[in-house]
Amino acid sequence: MSAIYTWGATNEKGESDPLCRVTLYALKGVWETEMERALVIGDTGGIGAALAATLRQRGVKVRGMSRRDGFDVTEPASVEAQLGALKDVFDLVFVASGALTSTRSGPEKALRDVSAEEMAAQFAVNAIGPALVLRHAKRLLPRKGRSIFAVLSARVGSIGDNRAGGWYSYRASKAALNQIVRTASIEIARTHRKAMCVALHPGTVLTPFTAGYPCHAKNTPEEAAGNLLDVVNGLKASDTGGFFDYSGARVEW
Repeated sequence: MSAIYTWGATNEKGESDPLCRVTLYALKGVWETEMERALVIGDTGGIGAALAATLRQRGVKVRGMSRRDGFDVTEPASVEAQLGALKDVFDLVFVASGALTSTRSGPEKALRDVSAEEMAAQFAVNAIGPALVLRHAKRLLPRKGRSIFAVLSARVGSIGDNRAGGWYSYRASKAALNQIVRTASIEIARTHRKAMCVALHPGTVLTPFTAGYPCHAKNTPEEAAGNLLDVVNGLKASDTGGFFDYSGARVEW
């Protein structure tokens, strides 16, 4: 099925017509959106790279930022300098950076495994880093028109869904991230009424991130990217501040 592009369409006055849309037949059927520009933080990781590639396939202009460019979410000066230098606004800002472990070979299984070093490192990459990016959200998102700020969270960051225990640093850092997203969504909505700020659970994805962890089902990065973008495409303004999985279902806090 061929794609139909209507970018740059104008009305009879020669003005850009917001009613003109692009319809792209992509991974899971029809992709219909007004999205033109996206910023992907962590576009060299498994999910981040797939998100950037899929967006480009769907006709979106993508700006990627990662350690390849000297961008490090754990370095406040790096985040401030590089995001501060951006002049564009983006219809989608997607923070796809994160880490399952930082100073140890696997997540903690018991309280005796908890260390200040690992916990601090996990909070730096999974919670503080995205918060530093969020500081720039109101400038990076258009004040008028639909826009999305999305971050990769994880179901194990859900307090209500925690029935297995363990993974102290990762769980706590993702729970903190969810609170940051929820709080930021309230502030952003005051000036950007059509902006949606959400946390997304991608499912278990086949990347180096999950290597060595058994699971009943793992999606490829490309499948995960398609699922996440389908969720993004279906978001409404009332969904801002929400936590959703890859199928679009709400995840309890």
